[in-house]
Amino acid sequence: MQPQICIITGSTLGSAEYVGDHLSEILQQQGYATRVENRAELADVLNDKIWLIVTSTHGAGELPDNLRPFIWQIAQEKTDLSHLKFAVVGLGNSDYDTFCFAVDEVEKTLLKQGAQQVCPSLRIDVLTEFDHDQCAEEWLPNFTSQL
Repeated sequence: MQPQICIITGSTLGSAEYVGDHLSEILQQQGYATRVENRAELADVLNDKIWLIVTSTHGAGELPDNLRPFIWQIAQEKTDLSHLKFAVVGLGNSDYDTFCFAVDEVEKTLLKQGAQQVCPSLRIDVLTEFDHDQCAEEWLPNFTSQL
């Protein structure tokens, strides 16, 4: 049996949640157990061994409101994440200088707390990639092959 993957989403308009749900379905078809957290609480996911974070970038490069407190808590409490493997899928608009800055913030925070990033993050440009689900699905083997 494949390991369980906790999919944590950060979304302002819902796009990242839709991608997270789609990836959950694909992973389940591949034999993985998944759980999607759209408003993650650290206490609820801390014991998970694998996180797949799907986030949009909001405003001037910020984390979405439903992900910011979670990432902030990890950073402020200096949570030990040495047991954790993770990957990040980001959605952003390349018209902005802050394209996918939320991805950078998530990576920086988790790596600083000892988590292991298993593959390069996917940065989906919503200006050129119209099928976000398909784009993420095509990237998915980069993640699963490292688990």
